[in-house]
Amino acid sequence: MQDGNKRIAKNTMFLYFRMLLSMLISLYTSRIILNILGFTDYGLYNVIIGVTTLFIFLNGALGTSTSRFLTFELGRKNSEKLRQIFATTLYIHLGIALVIIFLCETFGLWFVNNKLVIPEERMHGCNILYQFVLVNVALNIIQIPMNAIIIAHEQIKIYAFTGILDTILKFCIAISLSYFAYDRLVIFGFLQMLITISIFLFYCFYCKKNSQEFSIGLKFNRNIFKEMIGYSMWNLLGSSVVILKNQGVNILINIFHGPAVNAANAIAYQVNQAITNFSGNFITALNPQIIKSYANKEVENTKTLIFRGGKFSFFLLMVIAIPIILEINTILQIWLKDVPQYSNILTQLVVILALVECFTYTIGTAIQAVGKIKYYQIAISGILLLNFPLSYIAYKQGADPSVALIISIFLSIIAVYVRLFFLKRYIGISIKEYMANVLMITFTVLLLSTVIPFLFHWLMNPGIIRLIVVSIISILSSIFFIFFIGLRKNEKKLVVLYLKKFRLTLYR
Repeated sequence: MQDGNKRIAKNTMFLYFRMLLSMLISLYTSRIILNILGFTDYGLYNVIIGVTTLFIFLNGALGTSTSRFLTFELGRKNSEKLRQIFATTLYIHLGIALVIIFLCETFGLWFVNNKLVIPEERMHGCNILYQFVLVNVALNIIQIPMNAIIIAHEQIKIYAFTGILDTILKFCIAISLSYFAYDRLVIFGFLQMLITISIFLFYCFYCKKNSQEFSIGLKFNRNIFKEMIGYSMWNLLGSSVVILKNQGVNILINIFHGPAVNAANAIAYQVNQAITNFSGNFITALNPQIIKSYANKEVENTKTLIFRGGKFSFFLLMVIAIPIILEINTILQIWLKDVPQYSNILTQLVVILALVECFTYTIGTAIQAVGKIKYYQIAISGILLLNFPLSYIAYKQGADPSVALIISIFLSIIAVYVRLFFLKRYIGISIKEYMANVLMITFTVLLLSTVIPFLFHWLMNPGIIRLIVVSIISILSSIFFIFFIGLRKNEKKLVVLYLKKFRLTLYR
């Protein structure tokens, strides 16, 4: 277990270096692109991505299955089956890519030209952009087995490197975009496609050279295919619901409120992506340990990892979420200058939703490790699926764009408690035990950490000075309450030990 903790800490540090650099560059990149393209074109770009994403629900289900099967067999040290699983999943994803291309070039193209709210003069550019985005989607699908094998082997340095490379290349696109006289929306899509092709080729080269499992010469294994499809069919429900909850609602926003509000929604999710990396990187490093621990029948270690994963992912996100929620108006004004309408409220709600969803990741990973996902996916998907029709009804009645996110927050809270029921049923962790060890502690820390920053926010005048003061006090307050209330004795010792090691590394 000690080696596992060290590996999690080391991999998390690699991911955090990637995250900090990527966040700073990507946020500035978004500002440049928004200013160059304008609200309408920026919104259109994001809604075009949303249309193609609607068709990759099957891929999402198989992506989860691929990661689970590869990591599980790696925990068992079954190298031959690993090679067979990798080859089979690669063939499956090639087939999915072809199916999705067909669907996007038929129904998807019709939807873009007949249902989306697109200004007439931008229709031609959006159709060209659609083709570039479709190439990105196809290559990202085929790349999933390669991503999965890298993460299963916990080669997080490579995962971090490609993320940084992707961010830097996108920044180069942003600063060069103003020099093009041709349709900048089209040029933007074309250059994004070139980045995707480059990253894809790098993954192919790296996996072929460094992973023994990488093989396209092996025959398609029907037994593995049947096993994965049977497992994936239930994950299909979860994948389709997530897509409807995010991209489906984004399309509803386009239909009922227009592309300018799509730009505001894109800004909100850009902030969400940046801050959820604070907890998401930790979860990426932790997930293989949960699956391998369960595969080796280490029940107590699995339980400990689930509890720590839920708490730590929430705390990591909370540290930055509090100042963002309190000072969102100033942050957006400094970041974007020209801020799309509804950006502030949408961003605040997305951050609150991210805090609620923090608890779902390690629970979901544990249940995926068990493999009994049929009733779990039916129950969770049934709850979250309500977001799309309820949002449609609300928008039809003239509701504000933020209503969809409010609905999503309430449904996600309900889904957390349903997930806990399955955690008890499959792993033996009672709802009271999880609430006492995770939920009660995290929400107590959240409330205590918010009090002092809120008082300064309330007493001071809006502006950069208040932003700085509230942010510093919020971070210090969060760290204090996390350490003295949120962590157990053994967890405090781990944190102190890793900080000492990190300090020694800096001085070497």
